[in-house]
Amino acid sequence: MANKSVFASIVGKLLPRPDAKNHAGAPAYSFTPRHKLAQLAATGTFNRTFYAEAHEQLDELMALLPDIEPAFMAKTAIYAREKGFMKDMPALLLAYLSMIQSEHFSLAFPRVVDNGKMLRNVVQVLRSGATGRKSLGTRPKRMVQRWLENASDVEIMRAAVGNDPSLADVIRMVHPKPKSAARAALYGYLIGKPYDFSALPEIAKAFESFKRNPKLRVPDVPFQMLTALPLTKEHWIAIGRKAGWHMLRMNLNTFVRHGAFEDERFTRHVAEHLRDEGAIQKAKVFPYQLMVAHAMAKDVPPIIREALQDAMEIAVGNVPAVTGRVVICPDVSGSMSSPVTGHRRGATTSVRCIDVAGLVAAAILRANREARVIPFEQKVVTIDLNPRDTVLTNAAKLASIGGGGTNCSAPLEKLVAEKAKVDLVVFVSDNESWVDTNRYTHSGTGMMQNWEKLKAWNPDAKLVCIDISPSTTTQVVERADVLNIGGFSDAVFEMIAAFVKGELSPEHWVGEIEKIALE
Repeated sequence: MANKSVFASIVGKLLPRPDAKNHAGAPAYSFTPRHKLAQLAATGTFNRTFYAEAHEQLDELMALLPDIEPAFMAKTAIYAREKGFMKDMPALLLAYLSMIQSEHFSLAFPRVVDNGKMLRNVVQVLRSGATGRKSLGTRPKRMVQRWLENASDVEIMRAAVGNDPSLADVIRMVHPKPKSAARAALYGYLIGKPYDFSALPEIAKAFESFKRNPKLRVPDVPFQMLTALPLTKEHWIAIGRKAGWHMLRMNLNTFVRHGAFEDERFTRHVAEHLRDEGAIQKAKVFPYQLMVAHAMAKDVPPIIREALQDAMEIAVGNVPAVTGRVVICPDVSGSMSSPVTGHRRGATTSVRCIDVAGLVAAAILRANREARVIPFEQKVVTIDLNPRDTVLTNAAKLASIGGGGTNCSAPLEKLVAEKAKVDLVVFVSDNESWVDTNRYTHSGTGMMQNWEKLKAWNPDAKLVCIDISPSTTTQVVERADVLNIGGFSDAVFEMIAAFVKGELSPEHWVGEIEKIALE
């Protein structure tokens, strides 16, 4: 008999050999430079994860950028901001573009810097030295000036919330030229220089008047500007009635602390707004944000927690159904216990990678009632899920498993052993498979080899690998039947549906970035 360790199967010989190592030190496939940037831009948080330190992610990105053309970098920055709602990554890409002599920095700036928070983020990154410079420079200063000139009084007041740098610092750096007496007074007011109170915009006048007399109507300013004042329960109720969807979602416990939910009418108002379908769509709500809110809001009235569950059902209601036999494989290994945005001192999210994996699996199951869910760690884990249960209920069941090493081959091995018929297999993992390393050594990763075996009797089947942690490697090489996605936004579901229908470009979601028009 031939030595199997020497004479690999014909299938194995035809597979591409791994050309990289993942963060766990196991064989993997590297992406092209553009795909690496796309992965990092969608998932990179510059915070410590289970496998990677924050500086490693930054070093990896900075080593990559010289190989990326400015146009694609600009499009990626825009995609990360407009589709991924990221903050630090698009700011860093914009800062890097500012050092390249091309028009792409100016083209991307207005779309990346879409509010005062992003303006301060970009200025912070520019001055940090992360991209090789510690000052703004002529072009960035001109773009910041232009933003300040075009911003409304309300936008300026909103931008005044926060430090490092504060908006006052930014104004002192760029010396914007006010086009009106009102804007001149506002700049003086913000940076602590003499100003004409009568010339101030009404929003600033109202704020100053309220500070002097709290019995006046609560001004329509960012509530963070009011928190240092002696606010009453009635003040907080007034703030809540004016609040947008996200402000309510993020400050439910604040309203509890200040007794606002003691008012039954206000409580009903908040519940109705949280479950309002139009408001949810307008706010571009992520399901995982609702998961955070539901987990954190333990002391709110029951009607508020029920509203959050209703909002979750609405948020995942647009998940497209996929025809055919669907299998979802959420990774429930130990590394998935890492916070989904990484560890941040004093601000680590309570949502873990495993929570997001459970959420994605439960959402797909809700849209595809006949789908099969196969959780895995070192081996496949048996679990009974009811597609009629709420998304939060099924997500919690999956997230409660947890533990063990990572073996991305396990679900595929099970399907191969069963000779299962499949049309679509979706993995939700951190892609750091290592348990199967020694079992598949002759050619290709274990996941790649088992996918090829499964394809033998499912030639039209497709595989989607959702990587929810920053990574530039994959366990299954990118090709026509394999889609590698970084991130966990609602856009993931749309991309899966488009991929199954054959509507994505040849480079898959890199092609989605390429579709962005620079004008």
